[in-house]
Amino acid sequence: MLEFLLALLTTATVAALLWPLLRMRLPARDRLSAELAIYRDQLAELERERDAGRLKPAEAAAARTEIERRMLAAGDAAVATVKTRTATDAAQKWLPPALSLFVPLLALGLYLQTGRPGLPAAPFADRGTEHAPAPQQLDVAGLLKEARARLAQDPNDADALAALGEGLTLEAGGTVTQPALDALRRALPARPDDARILYYLGLHEAQSGDSKAAIARWRDLEAKSPPDAPYLGLLRAEIARVAKAAGIEMPQTQTPQSTMPTPSREQQEAMAQLPPEQRQQAIRSMVEGLAARLADTPQDRAGWLRLANAWKVLGENANAADAYGRADTLAPVDARILADWAEAHVRQLAPGAVPSAQAVAVLERLEKAEPRNALALFYLGVAAEAAGNKPAALQRWKTLLALLPADAPIRGMLEERIKAAGG
Repeated sequence: MLEFLLALLTTATVAALLWPLLRMRLPARDRLSAELAIYRDQLAELERERDAGRLKPAEAAAARTEIERRMLAAGDAAVATVKTRTATDAAQKWLPPALSLFVPLLALGLYLQTGRPGLPAAPFADRGTEHAPAPQQLDVAGLLKEARARLAQDPNDADALAALGEGLTLEAGGTVTQPALDALRRALPARPDDARILYYLGLHEAQSGDSKAAIARWRDLEAKSPPDAPYLGLLRAEIARVAKAAGIEMPQTQTPQSTMPTPSREQQEAMAQLPPEQRQQAIRSMVEGLAARLADTPQDRAGWLRLANAWKVLGENANAADAYGRADTLAPVDARILADWAEAHVRQLAPGAVPSAQAVAVLERLEKAEPRNALALFYLGVAAEAAGNKPAALQRWKTLLALLPADAPIRGMLEERIKAAGG
C-alpha cells in the first residue's frame, strides 16, 4: 500500500493511467495483465520521449529501470496471489488511484501516530511463524502436498510437520483432527516457541472442552510474544471468544502502544487548509519531529516502523532503511517488513549499480523468508554476478524467469542477462 503511495507522490502519470483500470473493475485474474499493459504503455511513452530528445539518455535509463522494477514487483505479487488466494494480498499491491495528493499526505500524518506497521494479511503458513495463526483461504491442497513431500525427504522436519498440522486442520474446516494433532505434537519439541504450533494446540484443547488449558497456552504465547507481534490482536480476540463461551472471567490487560502523541483535530483542520507545498512541508516537519522524539525513546519499535514507512512515502529511502534497521535491532522484523526494508535499499541504487552489503544482507533474509520473492531473486542475482559467482546468479534468475508470466515484458531483459552470464 505504501509502495503505491510513494509512486503516486513521485509519478503523477501513473495515477492518470491507472484511473480507467479502477473504473473498469477488472476481475482479479486480469489484474496482472492490466498492470503489465500499463507498464508497456509507459515503456513506449518513455521511448518516444527519448527519441524526441525530451529526455536525456541517463534519465531515460533511470526511468526504464524503475518501470522494470515495478514489473518485477507485479510478477512477484501475482505469484503470491496464485499461491495464497487471499483477497488481502491483492489489496496490498496498490492503493486505488482515485486518491489525490492531499489524501495520502493527511493520512500519513494520522498514520504516524495511529498506524499498525506489520499487520498481517497473508495465511500463516505462507508468512512464517510471526504471523497470525487465524485460518484464511489458501491453497490447502498445495500446502499439504508440499509438507508431505518435505516429510518424505526428512520425517523430522519440524516446519513441515507444523505445516502439515495446519493444512490438515484447514482441510477439516478449522477442526484440529487427530492426524493434525499428531503432527503438531511431533513438531513441538523442536520448535517449542512456534506461534503457529502453540495456537493450533490451544485450538485443539478448546475444541476438546478444555478451555482453561487453551487459554493458559494462549496467554503464555501472548506473554512471550514481542509487544508488536502482528498476530497478537487476533490471538487476544480468540482468547476472549473462548473465555466468554466457557464463562471464564479474564483480567484486563493493556496493549503496549507507541508513546507518540496523536495530532489534535485543530492540527488536522489547519493542515487541510494549507496549499499543497506548505502541506508537504508540514508533513515533513511531522516526520522530522517523530525522528527527534525517537532519539529520546529509542526503544519504541513501533515508532521506528512508523518512521521508516513515513520516510519511504516521502522518498527518503536512506532514512527509511536506517529506521527499519533500528526497529530490527529491537526485535527481528517479519517477511513483509523485510520486503519494505529491501525495497528502501534497492530504490537508492543508480541504474546498473550493485546492491550494497547492507542491502544484500536484508535481501538474503527476505529470500530465506520468501524463496520466491522476485525482488530478492533479481538483486541477489545481480550481487552474485558482480562477485564473480555466475552459477548463483543464473540459479536465481532462472528461478525468477520460471515465475514470471509468459507475456511479462521484463522476461526479455532477464533472458538477456541470463544469456550474457553464460546461461
